Amino acid sequence: MTIFRVTAVTLSAVLASAATAVAPAAAAAPYVRCPTVQPPVPPPAVPSPPAVNPAQAAVGGPAMATAGLAAPPGAPAVPGVTATSWLVADLTSGAVLGGCAPHAHRTPASVQKLLLAAALMPRLDPRQVVEVTRADLRDLDPASSLMGVVPGGRYSVESLWLGLLLRSGNDAANVLARVGGGSDGRQGGVDAMNDEARRLRAHQTHAATPSGLDGPGQYTSAYDLALIARAAFAREDFRRYVAAPVAQIPARPGTPGFSITHDTTLLGRYPGTLGGKTGFTDLARQTYVGVAERDGRRLVVTLLGAETAPLGSLGEASALLDWGFALPRHAAVGQLVAPEDKKQDRPVVPVKGEHPQGTAHSSPLSAPTWLGLAAALVLAVLLLATPWWRRGRQPTAEPPALENATRDTTTT
Repeated sequence: MTIFRVTAVTLSAVLASAATAVAPAAAAAPYVRCPTVQPPVPPPAVPSPPAVNPAQAAVGGPAMATAGLAAPPGAPAVPGVTATSWLVADLTSGAVLGGCAPHAHRTPASVQKLLLAAALMPRLDPRQVVEVTRADLRDLDPASSLMGVVPGGRYSVESLWLGLLLRSGNDAANVLARVGGGSDGRQGGVDAMNDEARRLRAHQTHAATPSGLDGPGQYTSAYDLALIARAAFAREDFRRYVAAPVAQIPARPGTPGFSITHDTTLLGRYPGTLGGKTGFTDLARQTYVGVAERDGRRLVVTLLGAETAPLGSLGEASALLDWGFALPRHAAVGQLVAPEDKKQDRPVVPVKGEHPQGTAHSSPLSAPTWLGLAAALVLAVLLLATPWWRRGRQPTAEPPALENATRDTTTT
């Protein structure tokens, strides 16, 4: 009983400590007005976003629980921007260097595509070739951002990722979500995005569309976008795709090839840029997520609700990155929280019996399954062999003892 009590007390202490770490106090930080500049044309009125859950307002630290500015003491003057919320963080250490209304709900536009990548890149084999359906393109405005796929066309998953990230292809987003959603189709892909947001502890993020086109109840936050960007940029394939200035989509039988160039980002415009993603809808206004490296520091900037003038989202992102790089390395007002658990790469989702190019049909049993079966077989052999082994070890001069032992065991 003493051991049981000690174990129970220890477990209670551990659970209490873990709860304190996961759910920090949500007391609001002192309000400091964010430096702003007024655009030459007033932005259109938009619906008021939902309020932030007080229990989630201080995720990342007490200073994050503000609708205003969070900046380190003695920091250089924060640049004025039109963005209604923004955040600058160290992508490597997770230190939040500063932000404005970091947890406020805002509409994402096409930066939502980063969540699609974070959720589905681990599930899909880039070599897999899939066929575009008319349903993939049915609800898309031809004037919206498109990669240029056609119904009946066949494209590799890698080509679709390039079309998504270089051209902000809403058509590529629909195809990838359908393929990654498996039997649940596009909605399954959106559900996977929301599952990934919960895993990353991006509590202000909810996806309604895979592309970031406006949908009911679709929101994110500057803080959440930094969590999502950190997960996406942790992948080598994502970094390679998002940094490509141009890509060639190969021709296939019945499907013409074509070239795509990178959509407008800070690549080639801001020194050290590793990649980024822009977005715009009438409701979201201009949005941006980008990563740049300087002197061994890798910073991410996220901004939402920016206007096209005077600087636009790219100019404002550049100004905020300059401000972040000017801060001392130890400066911080918060932290990007770690995911709830480690993401496990899932098996490739099969699509209509198609298989990756250049690969044979694989066994329906995975490697862990084979190992489990082998272990079970070895255990069965050992269990069957144990009585015979024991008989062989018994002294031959004492057969009555062996009979008694056998009789006792059988009775029991």
